[in-house]
Amino acid sequence: MDQGKQESHLDTQILAVDVHKLGNFIFDEPNKPFLGDWDIHLSKDSQDANNLLQAANLLKTSSLPVAFPTETVYGLGADATRSDAVAGIYAAKQRPADNPLIVHISSLRQLRRLLGPNLDSRDGSPDGCPQGEIPPIYESLISRFWPGPLTILLPLPKPSPLAQNVTCSLSTMAVRMPSSRLALALIHLAGVPLAAPSANASTKPSPTTAAHVLHDLSGRISLIIDGGPCKVGVESTVVDGLSNPPIILRPGAVSIEMLRQCPGWEDVAVGYRDSAETTTTTAPRAPGMKYKHYSPKARVILVHGQLTFRFIANYLPATRRIGLVRTKTWRDEDLEVPGRNMIEGGHQVAHSPSTDGFLRRFSIETLTAVMPKGESEDRTSMNGEIANQTESIHVSSINLGNEAATIAQGLFSALRELDLDGVDVIFVEAINETEGDAAAAVMNRLHKAAETETES
Repeated sequence: MDQGKQESHLDTQILAVDVHKLGNFIFDEPNKPFLGDWDIHLSKDSQDANNLLQAANLLKTSSLPVAFPTETVYGLGADATRSDAVAGIYAAKQRPADNPLIVHISSLRQLRRLLGPNLDSRDGSPDGCPQGEIPPIYESLISRFWPGPLTILLPLPKPSPLAQNVTCSLSTMAVRMPSSRLALALIHLAGVPLAAPSANASTKPSPTTAAHVLHDLSGRISLIIDGGPCKVGVESTVVDGLSNPPIILRPGAVSIEMLRQCPGWEDVAVGYRDSAETTTTTAPRAPGMKYKHYSPKARVILVHGQLTFRFIANYLPATRRIGLVRTKTWRDEDLEVPGRNMIEGGHQVAHSPSTDGFLRRFSIETLTAVMPKGESEDRTSMNGEIANQTESIHVSSINLGNEAATIAQGLFSALRELDLDGVDVIFVEAINETEGDAAAAVMNRLHKAAETETES
C-alpha cells in the first residue's frame, strides 16, 4: 500500500497528557534548566506518562508523524534524521516539498550532535561553547530566550545527520528549543531531534488546540497529544545571525526590540515580507516566507479604521453571513442600522482569550420599501412603516481584547471558529504592529491570510 493510501485510512487517536502528572524533571544546572544536561523520571502509575511514552515510541519506530503541543502552536513532529519519517510530515500536511522544516531539540547537547561528531561530551553551558560549535553571535540569544519561541539559523555540517528533506538542500538548518515541558519531554524520550512544522493542513491557520489538529489532519496521522491550548498562539521568531547585520526572517513572540537588547543584535534588521514571496523559484530561507499561509476558507478582509455598516455592505457575500474579529476599538454596536436584532445565541469559544469569552451571533435586518408603480429603484425604509420585505445579515463576532499578546493567542482560533460557524467573509480589525511584543507577528500573519487589505 502506498503512503498516500495508508494515510487516508488512518485512525487518528487523541491522548491527553498533563505535564504535571508525568513525573520529576532532574536538572544538572537548576539555574539553567534544559540548557545543561537533564532527565525526567516518569511516574510508573501515571496514564499521562504512558501516553507520552506511546508517542515517543511511535516517533522512534514508525514513519508516521505525531502532533504535539508547544508554547507557540501545535507541531507535527517526526524523527529529523530519517527521510521516510520526514516525508510523512509533508504528505500529511500536503506541504510543498521545498518548504524547509524547523528542528526541535531538548538540550544543547543534542544540538551539538547535529553540528558535528564528538561534540556531545563538552560543557552544556552556552558560555562554555568553543568557537566553531554554536556560533558566538547566538550566545546572548540562547541565554535569554531558550528554551522559548525563538528559532536560529545554523550552518549545516557536511555530512549532516539530518535528513535532506528537512533542510530542502539549503546550507543552513533552523533549530529551536521549545519552552513547553511537554514538548521537551517528548523529544527527550524519543531520543532524536524532531522536525516539526505547525500541525495543520498547508495554508490553513495554525492550530492552537488538539481539536484544530483533528479538524485538519484526521485520517492523515495516527496520534495527537492533547496538552491543552497553546500559550503564545503564533509561531516562533526566526532569526539569521550568520548574515551581517543579523536579520529577522519571520516575526514571532520575540520582538525586534527584545532582540536589540542582546549583545551583537543591536542592529538586527527585518528580512521578511508581509506577503508570500511566490515569485521566487528558490527554496525559502525559513518556513512561512514563500507560500500562502494562515488562511481560513472564508475570505479575510483586513481593515484599518472603524467598523461601520456602510463599509461592511460593500463586501457582503451572497449568503449574507459575515464574521468579525474585534481587537482594540471595534464594537458590535458600531453596526447601527434600524431594525437590528441582537440574538443571544452565542457560545463559548474554545480557548479564546476574548474579553467576553463568547462567539456572539446577531442579525442586521434591512427593510426594503415598496415603491410607487413605475419606479424601479428600491430604497431602504428608516422607520419600517412602508417596508414589505426583510433581509437579514447574519453576523458572528469574536472579541480578542486589546493587548497584542492576547490577540496573538486567540487569532488563529478565532479564524477557525468563524469558519466553523459558516461565515463567508471575515472582517478583521488591524492593530498597530509597533504596539506590543507580538504585534508585528499578528500583523504579519494577517497580511498573509488576508485576500483584501483596506481602510474603512
